Amino acid sequence: MSEEEKNSCSAEGCTSEGGCSGDCGSCSGCHDDHKLEQKMAQIGRKIIVMSGKGGVGKSSVAAAIALKLAKAGRKVALLDLDFHGPSQPTIFGAAELQASYDEVDGIIPIEIGGVKLMSIGLLLGDNDQAVVWRGPAKMGIVKQLLQDVDYGKLDDLVLDFPPGTGDEILSACQLIPGEKNAIVVTTPQEVSLADCRKCIDFCRKLELNILGVVENMSCFVCPDCGKSHALFAADGGDKLAKKYNLPLLAKLPLDPQFMEACDYGTLPQDIDKFPQFDNIVK
Repeated sequence: MSEEEKNSCSAEGCTSEGGCSGDCGSCSGCHDDHKLEQKMAQIGRKIIVMSGKGGVGKSSVAAAIALKLAKAGRKVALLDLDFHGPSQPTIFGAAELQASYDEVDGIIPIEIGGVKLMSIGLLLGDNDQAVVWRGPAKMGIVKQLLQDVDYGKLDDLVLDFPPGTGDEILSACQLIPGEKNAIVVTTPQEVSLADCRKCIDFCRKLELNILGVVENMSCFVCPDCGKSHALFAADGGDKLAKKYNLPLLAKLPLDPQFMEACDYGTLPQDIDKFPQFDNIVK
């Protein structure tokens, strides 16, 4: 709540003298905060998949993690917070679908492959529509997607963050109560590593528990000869993990079959074909 909102609270039942203290439980701001806390209390782990750099395959990694957790028998939801480039509906073959709304339960996510999927892409009528929002509007939608979606009781909520350390990321990290876990995705080259170093610094300033680093596109394995070819400078993920004393969770090859599964929306059905993701999050 802003100071202006606190001082102007006139909700019935608010007994605070000289303005609301922010916890009267009667005004709309206090009600929303309580509702958010109740939603988040039903969720075990919050796993944030993030990167300082765009184009590193963060969304595909987040999708694979969520599907692998669901395959292991855990109750999982995936929240896509990349408003300007929501990829999860495409990866899950749900680009033409829309989330529904219930007056009692709120927004109902789509369930595919054992994962409850929520994305701004499931709320827009036109898949090609650009989202042109300023910071305050985005922060309001972040809160709505956390508190007004019917996730139910979960073992894991995987959050697919946009690249960088902007408004959506900061808002979500500050809104989610309790322990938050982060996985940092990078590619091996310095242009990605430089941005991911800032990302790790951001996590530490906000006291996020960093589970480790995932190096994506570490190499290309030729489907014809089986030889591995480095596309970028070698061992960038190793160096990043060692610099910050973090585990290197996986070195993922550039896999044409995996890329096709993401492009054509068949990853939920094909996830067992990709054992490289098995041990990222147990």
